[in-house]
Amino acid sequence: MTAYIKKLLLKDTSLEVETCRGWREALGNKVFRLKFFIGLALVISILSALPPFFQVIEARTGHVISDVVLNALRPYDVSTLIFIVLWSAAALMSFRAIQQPYTFLLFLWSYIFLTLTRVVAISVHPLNAPSGLIPLVDPLSNMFYKGGFITKDLFFSGHTSSLCLMFLCMRRAGDKLFMLVAALLLAFLLLVQHVHYTIDVLAAPFFTFCCYTMGKWMVMKWESVN
Repeated sequence: MTAYIKKLLLKDTSLEVETCRGWREALGNKVFRLKFFIGLALVISILSALPPFFQVIEARTGHVISDVVLNALRPYDVSTLIFIVLWSAAALMSFRAIQQPYTFLLFLWSYIFLTLTRVVAISVHPLNAPSGLIPLVDPLSNMFYKGGFITKDLFFSGHTSSLCLMFLCMRRAGDKLFMLVAALLLAFLLLVQHVHYTIDVLAAPFFTFCCYTMGKWMVMKWESVN
């Protein structure tokens, strides 16, 4: 079991789905089962706390950054394209997670660390929305925020970091290429709509990689115990 997990998490080349252990076998491992249910509980708790957190940061006053890139880009509403790119990537990630339990566990714990890191970063770096911002219309996300528009969750970009995390978690070369293109396209579209400052987008991959490394450590930890 441990040798397989190391191969899955540490090797960058693609793996065939048929070689991956299924959910029944994974859940039969008490260490996997413990991490799985603790991770789910943490994600549910964090997501439940996010709407009131975002309401607090939306009410505060932050700094405005002089952004050369945004100044050169005329803002356009590309919400539909952003929605398509983001949720297409999420659908592929969900499909692979169903097939590969350890890929799901890796994404789960990495996402926990990523979300907590982002909460801290947003808290200590209050920013006002960029000039020319066009509110991002996402039917799924807006349902989570009860129809409100959150504009000050800026440093660092949650959309960009989510796709970067999906890229890191993917095992197949084709999936990784898709996620890389999606992440680059999404980052550009966010700037076109002036949803984020350039630094928000550029910083996202760095923080994502750090959180991915912590998530990988958590998945590997105690795996020799059965």
